[in-house]
Amino acid sequence: MSSGQSSSAAREAVKNFLGPIGYLIDDPTVTEILVNGPQEIFVERKGKLHRINEAQFRDEDDLLAAINSIAQRVGRTISEESPRLDARLDDGSRVAAVIRPCSLKGPALSIRKFTQSSIGLKEYVELGALTPDAAQFLSVAMFLGKNILVSGGTGSGKTTLLTILCNLIPPGQRIIVIEDAHELKVNYEHVLFLETRHANAQGKGAVTIKDLLISSLRLRPDRIIVGEVRSSEALELLNAMNTGHKGCMGTIHANSPADGIVRLEALAQGGDAQISEKALRYQVSSAIELIVQVSRLSDGSRKVTEIAEVRGFTSDGGYDVIPIYKIHRFNRKPDGKLDGKLESTGEIPQFMNEILDNKLPFPKTKFQKPQAA
Repeated sequence: MSSGQSSSAAREAVKNFLGPIGYLIDDPTVTEILVNGPQEIFVERKGKLHRINEAQFRDEDDLLAAINSIAQRVGRTISEESPRLDARLDDGSRVAAVIRPCSLKGPALSIRKFTQSSIGLKEYVELGALTPDAAQFLSVAMFLGKNILVSGGTGSGKTTLLTILCNLIPPGQRIIVIEDAHELKVNYEHVLFLETRHANAQGKGAVTIKDLLISSLRLRPDRIIVGEVRSSEALELLNAMNTGHKGCMGTIHANSPADGIVRLEALAQGGDAQISEKALRYQVSSAIELIVQVSRLSDGSRKVTEIAEVRGFTSDGGYDVIPIYKIHRFNRKPDGKLDGKLESTGEIPQFMNEILDNKLPFPKTKFQKPQAA
């Protein structure tokens, strides 16, 4: 059976498991299904949540049976002793569940559907998520091999943006992609995908992102891409960035570039290495060059709201995170959509000489702050 047939079969199986709400699996407008107990069903459409009243589970047992069936499908178990499930379906969709005694409303289930379609930088700009100049700037940064952190909240579009950036990598390099669950659709000639593995029923055999990062350094990578940095593997990623691996990237949960780099430091502090706080902070500031903030706005849209450069430390010892491009304010249009433009701040990146030396078509004038109307 081909991978496409396997994914299709898995999708049908999950659809059947979900019974009364199974039809939502085939609804292309639904990006996420959220179940808060048997009678409380929500879906996400175009970035906004809507309650579904026409379909519900009969009772908690009915919902629990659906969750158990999904768990068995992915070779996992969920029970009172182990009341959490976090897994990926064959089609790439991500499933999370929590049952009693931890979920007080009864079994809770989330299915984030994996979209088969992918967009490029041009389509991203056409959607209004990024301006043409900022898009060109990111293309330049990718060409020059800048280490980039994509920061944003849950559901903000970090993975989508990271995929777009990966597809801007110049040819002739070896990329290693490391993820908890395979989501990045990197269209590149020489790419190796690595995925973590959960422990078995005996609590053995787990392979973490940190483990895979350590292995990847022995597999001759040019660039290492980490789907999501969320634990002590941050230290290994920083080590890779500081030992000649240019153009490494990862995503992180944070509300601003300044928050993102502080969170990265906090995660790296959980590493095993005995390293002083001063040395760690120096590693962080020298490793990360750009932070791209992506946000999901109140109108459901997703936009890049800031592109910032890390320039060491401020006089008071904080990280010096300087916005190169930023949306300063939003205006709500009559149709309810938020209008905001990502504009240059007047700051010139520290690698401007590299742009000039490589004769890249991005002059200093591109960084001029627009005149106030």
